[in-house]
Amino acid sequence: MNTWVEDIQNALEYIEQNLTEEISVKDVAEMSCISEFHFQRIFHALCGCSVGEYIRNRRLAAAGRELSGGDVKIIDIAFKYGYGSPDSFTRAFTKFHGITPSAAREKEVNLRDFAPLKMRLIFEEGTMMEYRIVEKEAFTIMGRKRSFNVEDSYGRIPEFWEEHWSDGGSELVIGMYGLCIDLDGKYFDYYIADEYIPDRDVPQGCETRVLPAGKWAIFPCTLRTLQDTNTRMWGEWLPNCREYKLGGNYNVEMYGPLNQEDPQGSYCELWLPVEKV
Repeated sequence: MNTWVEDIQNALEYIEQNLTEEISVKDVAEMSCISEFHFQRIFHALCGCSVGEYIRNRRLAAAGRELSGGDVKIIDIAFKYGYGSPDSFTRAFTKFHGITPSAAREKEVNLRDFAPLKMRLIFEEGTMMEYRIVEKEAFTIMGRKRSFNVEDSYGRIPEFWEEHWSDGGSELVIGMYGLCIDLDGKYFDYYIADEYIPDRDVPQGCETRVLPAGKWAIFPCTLRTLQDTNTRMWGEWLPNCREYKLGGNYNVEMYGPLNQEDPQGSYCELWLPVEKV
């Protein structure tokens, strides 16, 4: 049985073999034997960028090498690496390298490289990661929903929270939960939500969602350590866990009461649905 490191490496090799072909994140995820939604979360935690960003950066780095070392036409390079027009290629190339494709032909110009990633398992001194496994009954949440693209969700979800607070949304939904639910691997629904109290009216602009009964791996943290805990949950705990596997294409952030003296020290948790292997 392959380890997750081997599975991710298979996906990286698939990307390298198909840089000049059409690549979908779904196809890449299938090479790792992980769902598209969770593959993108794990990839970002392990590699520090989205799958789409990685593919674009690898293609633009390769395009730069070809332009600096030959007389191939810019339009041919643009089409080779998946750009529909020279203009779109020029914009992307200039943003990545800091110079235009034409300037890249000049001698002794500096181009940016982006080497292919290689996954390997490194054994380091063990570090503790606190978690607990909890069996929960089905429960219903109620909140405001917005759909996001996995590619840019890390930046846009905080904007959704800021909007929620600034427009008075917290008067209807305090925001006990942040809930991610996969739609199609590329897009997912995100809820700013509270527990739903039966028989109460659902405010305009809000909706309910039922989460099924099952086991959850729960990781305590604070607002200050939430991002690091999230990265370690996907990048360390899950790949090395031999007793449990992912149990659903959704996950939950639980936010406790705000610590007025130290807001960033406010207690919160990350919930990951799991099932026995």
